Amino acid sequence: MSSFNSLEHAASSYLRSARHQPVQWHEWSPEAFALAAREDKPILLDIGAVWCHWCHVMDRESYEDATLAQVINEHYIAVKVDRDERPDVDSRYQAAISAISGQGGWPLTAILTPDGRPFFGGTYFPRDDRYGRPGFERVLLTLADVWKTKRGDALETAGSVLAAIEHGESFSGRGGSLGIELIDKLIASAVNQFDVSNGGFGTQPKFPHPAALDLLMDVAARTGNEAAKQAAVVTLQKMAAGGIYDHLGGGFHRYSVDERWVVPHFEKMLYDNAELLKNYVHAFQTFVEPEFARVAKDMMRWMDEWLTDRERGGFYASQDADVSLDDDGDYFTWTREEAAAVLTEDELAVAGLYFDIGEMGDMHHNPKKNVLHVKYSVEDVAQRLSRSVDEVRATLALAYKKLYAARLERPTPFIDKTVYASWNALGVSAYLEAAHVLQLASPREFALKTLNRILSEGWSNESGLAHVIAYTDDKPARQRVAGVLDDYAFLTHACVDAWQATGDVRYYNAAIEIGDAMIARFYDATGGGFFDTEVPKGDVLGALVARRKPLQDTPTPAGNPAAAAALLRLEALSGREDFREKAEDTLEHFGGVVEHFGLYAGTYGLALERLLLPPIQVVVIGEDEHAHQMAAMATARYAVNKSVIALHREQITAANLPPVLAETLPALPLLKDQASFAVVCRGNTCQPPTSDAEELLKELSGV
Repeated sequence: MSSFNSLEHAASSYLRSARHQPVQWHEWSPEAFALAAREDKPILLDIGAVWCHWCHVMDRESYEDATLAQVINEHYIAVKVDRDERPDVDSRYQAAISAISGQGGWPLTAILTPDGRPFFGGTYFPRDDRYGRPGFERVLLTLADVWKTKRGDALETAGSVLAAIEHGESFSGRGGSLGIELIDKLIASAVNQFDVSNGGFGTQPKFPHPAALDLLMDVAARTGNEAAKQAAVVTLQKMAAGGIYDHLGGGFHRYSVDERWVVPHFEKMLYDNAELLKNYVHAFQTFVEPEFARVAKDMMRWMDEWLTDRERGGFYASQDADVSLDDDGDYFTWTREEAAAVLTEDELAVAGLYFDIGEMGDMHHNPKKNVLHVKYSVEDVAQRLSRSVDEVRATLALAYKKLYAARLERPTPFIDKTVYASWNALGVSAYLEAAHVLQLASPREFALKTLNRILSEGWSNESGLAHVIAYTDDKPARQRVAGVLDDYAFLTHACVDAWQATGDVRYYNAAIEIGDAMIARFYDATGGGFFDTEVPKGDVLGALVARRKPLQDTPTPAGNPAAAAALLRLEALSGREDFREKAEDTLEHFGGVVEHFGLYAGTYGLALERLLLPPIQVVVIGEDEHAHQMAAMATARYAVNKSVIALHREQITAANLPPVLAETLPALPLLKDQASFAVVCRGNTCQPPTSDAEELLKELSGV
């Protein structure tokens, strides 16, 4: 007899990690719901993720406990969901549990009626009564009794909670005009929350808010808004110096528990690093600060080494925070003794001061553990130790190498090698942006390899886009997970980015195909805006009956404004008015409420800029050094509505160009010459082509 439950057959890393538990877990499936109805039992729903520390804690304390498992198996049908694999399920039950308990997060623990309507829930529950909180066993026994003896009350609660999900996600707020003043309000909201001392926004915990940072940088560069510039630049500087950044390995952890960015939640997510990579690239592009380029390259070092399938293409999903439940970021942190065992006395003197490695550290579970963060600049360290700056730099470089080499000897936190379409699309766009601005070949090649894999393995016109392209260890899935709005919106952007990077019309055609499919599958032709899931076919399980139109960055870019921005990019290339109409209608759909979302509406602000500002296309034609120089000149300064496209002469044919460019470029007389040249088009007007760098600068000065 197998010692595993039915999760033995799951493909998700998170679900498989629970296959040995004595709880009789089921995957989210019609069979599980049918069993609950047949046995007239409520459903215990657990939603978590493989990178989630408290999910692992609850697994060990409760779900691996034989006594508690017996209670669950007797009174409930237990269903476990991976929030990365099923964002559609997670988002709805997060809204429901927030309505019930006032809080959300992972692990999410909910008690549902057999048809999936929640009537009780929360996040982490301790195994036994403590901290003034009821223990999980008592909660489960009480609610099992409620289901048997006070079912009317449970059903009444379930009905009102489902209504709350629908209401809370409708966000219908047409009103006011879509003007630049709406962007000004979003900027003012971010600037008002800006922490001048530490960077970031608000107090603790602190999240990066990548879309808001891009919006601040765009407005700062376009209008000279100094407050917006300071909020973006200081935040990026403080984060890169803080413990939220992995100074040895590269890459950012998920968020900081303190306002100084020192102690993070140590898991590292693909989506955070993809979006933050774009931030640092855009900051370098605009403010020409070498440190921003260094951080961007260092982030890609980590992603290349740990988060990518070099052979086939594809970005992996995440790296866990911990190796076991008894540590809390121990892989990433150092006691003074651990550092001293690796470094010479001289190296420790320098690195200890620079990284603030003290006898007393930063971690609650082990006060001797230090999170490496930059407390003093190299110049400060040199002054304090009476050494030259060059000497300190050389010593630090040695210390970095030794500390990282020693860390690599430690057991490494789990890498979830699942390849998700949406997060991979973010990675593709970020790598293409970095390759373009920093003039690097390798990230461009890997991004295109990844995009080709997503398109070949995950997309077809008939069945649409898959959310999961591949699981860890290539585990076969029992059922295909259909793409959600994010998958389509982000992949449309990635295809446009790939066309801009290569001039290969295949990517433009793929962008049009996926954009059209996104409209057909998700657009609400009656009410406007996009639903996050396709129109349901057949029986719908649980809270999936609730229809959502996501507006808020959470922290990935919100689906509706991301979709609107993608359509506006397609309209600028194709000339198709229907794309613009649907994008404008989508943004209008939320126009009356979006200002209340402030920092969480960064993607909306960027999409609205695309709508209100004319698209600027700089096409550079030629392959020589002069062409590269003109492209680099055109790239300087980030602007969300600007695209720079480098093409070879043989690509300038009507068959190989999007319609808007096909109308103008093939007829240019300069094509007959050998000299490189550039064309700047703003909205529907193109300037005369020029080979003169000064003239190009003049034409771009109003961008």
